[in-house]
Amino acid sequence: MSAIRVRLAEPRDDVAIGELLVRAFVENYARALPNVVVSEQRKADLRAVAQKRAVAQVWVAEREGVIVGTVAMWAVGRQGSEAWLPNAVDLRHLGVEASVQGQGVSTMLIDVAEAWGRSQGATTVCLHVRREAVGVRRVYERRGYVADPSGDRDLLPDVYLEALFLKL
Repeated sequence: MSAIRVRLAEPRDDVAIGELLVRAFVENYARALPNVVVSEQRKADLRAVAQKRAVAQVWVAEREGVIVGTVAMWAVGRQGSEAWLPNAVDLRHLGVEASVQGQGVSTMLIDVAEAWGRSQGATTVCLHVRREAVGVRRVYERRGYVADPSGDRDLLPDVYLEALFLKL
């Protein structure tokens, strides 16, 4: 099996990233969280990769030229950031193809994003996890992220997002 490498996303990657995110957030949620309904607007937001690249760093993990994972990070104070703590970067849109889950792709992507945050002088990484996504939350907690209810986002009836942060 060939190696997986992580690199910055390019415009040519936008469609593949968007479709990967839709699969990750829709199909994976459907298996783990059957009551979750993902709106067409949410799918459009996930596919809006060019707009995301304009305001955030976006990375991809690829194997043999095929994108198998992605993550995005908003810089401190950047437009669209949902970070609630001072001097914090905002990690979002982590998605990994089902075919490579369990192979360390999430770890590689998060490592790169956190390292970039440090290089930008951030002292904290903020992120949000859907309340029902217990498995996703555990991925972050194993890395040392801790809950901070002051950053929770109550967007009900659509979703309740729980806030987690990591000191860098």
